[in-house]
Amino acid sequence: MDRYVTGNTIRKLREERRMTQEELASELFVSAKTVSKWETGKGFPDISLLEPLAAALHISVMELLAGGEIKNENRSANMLRSHFYMCPVCGNVILSTGNALISCCGITLPPLQTEDPEEAHRLLVYRDADEFFVEMPHAMTKEHYISFLAAVSDQGIQFVKLYPEGAAEARFKAARVKWIYAFCNRHGLYRTEAGKP
Repeated sequence: MDRYVTGNTIRKLREERRMTQEELASELFVSAKTVSKWETGKGFPDISLLEPLAAALHISVMELLAGGEIKNENRSANMLRSHFYMCPVCGNVILSTGNALISCCGITLPPLQTEDPEEAHRLLVYRDADEFFVEMPHAMTKEHYISFLAAVSDQGIQFVKLYPEGAAEARFKAARVKWIYAFCNRHGLYRTEAGKP
């Protein structure tokens, strides 16, 4: 686990719930002195107490570890504001349509940050009737490859998983597509506007 709950988090969440240290301690079957130690950074809650502590503070364990409630500011779920996450351990690709705390294989994952493609990662997008044909002139070896291509519109996401020694290309329905994404396993996430050459 790369993060652990801090005393400031416990105090802030307890105060937001208008609980005293004694009330929180009573719910967890520990002493108020123990809660005070957590909040002043002189100790940490045992891992067996994380779930009951989160329940007492009315949040999930993941929110507790993140330091507070996770609120999705993107309530309309605008797909154009989606975030991709990639697990470095198992290779899972996870998509969220707003702010989220994503964890996989015991690791809290940051959202992938997009970069403008340079020549080696330039996406070639061709319009063919009602489709986009997307390709990337990129090596597809077992060590260095494009892991996925995705087309994002305001209505949804089309996703194609790619594999080493295959071709870095895909076809997408063109309707309302705004962005095309490609993820290189060594260099990160690239994005280009669908209508631009």
